[in-house]
Amino acid sequence: MHWTKRMAAGALTLSLGVALAARGQATPASDNKASLSNWWKNAVILEIYPRSFQDSNGDGIGDLNGITQRLDYLKSLGVDAIWLTPIYPSPQVDFGYDISDYEGIDPQYGTMADFDKLMAEANKRNIRVIMDMVMNHSSDKHKWFMESRSSKKNPYRDWYVWKDGKGETATSQGEVPNNWRSDFGGSAWEWDPTTRQYWYHKFYTEQPDFNWNNPKVHQAFKDIIAFWLKKGVAGFRFDAITTLFEDPQWHDEDPVLDKNGQPVKGPDGEVELQEARTNNLPEVHDVMKEMRASADKGFKPMTYPGTRVFIGETYLPNIGELAKQYGTADRPEFHLPMDTQILGINKMDAVAFRSKLNDVETGIGNNVPLLVFDNHDNPRIDARYGDGTHNEDIERVLATVLFASKGTSLFYYGDEIGMKTTPPERKEDVKDPVGRRYWPAYKGRDGERTPMQWDDSANAGFTTGTPWLPVPPTYKTVNVKAEDGKPDSMLTWYQKLIELKKTNAAMGQQGTNLMLDQNNSKVLSWLRQTPDGKQVLVSCNFSADPQTVNLSGGGVKGTKATTLLKSPSGSEPSSLDAVQLPAFGVWIGEVQ
Repeated sequence: MHWTKRMAAGALTLSLGVALAARGQATPASDNKASLSNWWKNAVILEIYPRSFQDSNGDGIGDLNGITQRLDYLKSLGVDAIWLTPIYPSPQVDFGYDISDYEGIDPQYGTMADFDKLMAEANKRNIRVIMDMVMNHSSDKHKWFMESRSSKKNPYRDWYVWKDGKGETATSQGEVPNNWRSDFGGSAWEWDPTTRQYWYHKFYTEQPDFNWNNPKVHQAFKDIIAFWLKKGVAGFRFDAITTLFEDPQWHDEDPVLDKNGQPVKGPDGEVELQEARTNNLPEVHDVMKEMRASADKGFKPMTYPGTRVFIGETYLPNIGELAKQYGTADRPEFHLPMDTQILGINKMDAVAFRSKLNDVETGIGNNVPLLVFDNHDNPRIDARYGDGTHNEDIERVLATVLFASKGTSLFYYGDEIGMKTTPPERKEDVKDPVGRRYWPAYKGRDGERTPMQWDDSANAGFTTGTPWLPVPPTYKTVNVKAEDGKPDSMLTWYQKLIELKKTNAAMGQQGTNLMLDQNNSKVLSWLRQTPDGKQVLVSCNFSADPQTVNLSGGGVKGTKATTLLKSPSGSEPSSLDAVQLPAFGVWIGEVQ
């Protein structure tokens, strides 16, 4: 939900699923009882945006029963866990990230019985369910905030951040407490005429921030986490987690300056501000250590054996700050803080990718990386990396980097079929409020949230009603049914990459990464190897020109390799001395 960083990052039927599952995919490592506590270390996690995945009742909005209907498809992909963006009751100002009840299900998505059914059916397929946990703010319609704003003497007053205005008098509200701005535009302060104070909101006005200096807020979220753990969820993705605390002195933020020392202006013409006062304050670590200790200590595994995983939405400036998010051995925080640095590169730059991958390989100790290239807050991969000619090949390259690198892999629904970013063409069609505010400089996030494309029937098989967002015209050819079983399809590419990740020891949890040919500015190559010497080579051409690379030496124990996977137009190398790659081509081979 971190829109400032996003701006920097770049402005089937059930029977088909059964048929796919029947192919006899290899059993993932997470199904092995001996590895249950470490299931997340080499896991494949899919982010599902429930509104857009599958509608089961014809109202045009995806729902929990729709997700349940598609579980066999997810199993066929090799998905270990699904992260659901918020499904709690909400006014839907920010499509669920404004929560009015943390222990319920929004009727648009179904009932708690529907959720229990999803959990049971996912469990049968060894697919875990991860919930979104929003601790920075609630909806202004949450009962806690309605109590908080009712009176300065209300017991819930101190659950949120309230502040007097500057120069307030009996007849004037005064000025806002400081210059802080919402990540969605405008002041981060909203005046409440009833109690005559301002409330703070890092995001939309309707999303008041909690006061994390209040111990009662801590206990409330421990209880919420416990509620869902008792329901059997496998963990949580913590939204906007680095924004929990603010500067207690309420100092103004400094402006963002360009290379010439001049203030940078945003799409609304206002000067952009740094976030030193409102983001990544050290107290966040104490909260996460507390929440992790409570979750680890207080609950035995229920629906799923094994570890409950904590994932952090952590947009951070460097690998050193990311490393802190793991905590320490005696006081852990996140199992998997998101490494979003590659997400923001936004160009096919082998040198930049190599640098960031080296960072995470060497800069987080023995912790497990979680690479993130795509999500519901950013234009899809085609819009950020595509060149208009080789988009599909580029998507193959990025999928290879994601799944063939060490660590846990997180991808976004539709990436596996090559869904395209499809922003609205008219302001009146925009659903995302931030898109309406900044139109046309920024068209919002609708373009990356369009309905999943299952087949070439009406509305791509997503709904029998009118979809909440239009189905892109690409659905006629870009859909699961059209790509199923096609050797050169994007869907098959994803299936093969995930299968390699699950079944090849060098590509799995024990395999280390070693960068090769490090002076090559066009091709990114690396070696995956196990402690006992099994080696797999991966080479990705980041350019539109064919390239030939020498992958022998540099720790590679052989001169030949058996091809495991290659681009549709690629060739079999006769020797590692001369591996030929087509434009944006990929080759993966096991060293002999």
